[in-house]
Amino acid sequence: MMRALVLALAMVFATPSLAVQPDEVLDDPALEARARTLSADVRCLVCQNQSIDDSNAELARDLRLLVRERLQEGDSDQEVLDYLVARFGPFVLLEPPKTDSTLVLWYGPAVLLGIGALAVVVVFVRRRRTAPPAPLSDEERRRLDALLSDDALLSDDVRLNGDAQRGDTGDGRPA
Repeated sequence: MMRALVLALAMVFATPSLAVQPDEVLDDPALEARARTLSADVRCLVCQNQSIDDSNAELARDLRLLVRERLQEGDSDQEVLDYLVARFGPFVLLEPPKTDSTLVLWYGPAVLLGIGALAVVVVFVRRRRTAPPAPLSDEERRRLDALLSDDALLSDDVRLNGDAQRGDTGDGRPA
């Protein structure tokens, strides 16, 4: 029984709290539903990444009341949004309209991502197309073998000289 009570309380307090105050709620449920829908689409100009429905800022409260007032006066949803945009600019909408001036903002990231993906594909295709190196000719092979054998002798000589300078004879006992 106690476990059920604790679970019920946790579920009640875990729900997201909305900033709409009881004195803001309209008596008509249909108008209130429209107000909530509109408020979810309008940006809080103080918080900037929250809707006025979620924000506790005083300006958000004023905007919520303005939305409800306009709805009670008989404005349509679009008329309310148009009024807010005319008063505060398109930034007041959480999803600003797609216009000629905002096309770069809306589609620029996708275009840049596509260009980057295309560049990666081109690089990988070009790397696969490069021909493998041609095999060495007999003359080149002899020269390489001679150089490698000279390097091997030189490195053995350096290793022996270095060991002798440190006092090591190579068989594990000091010189």
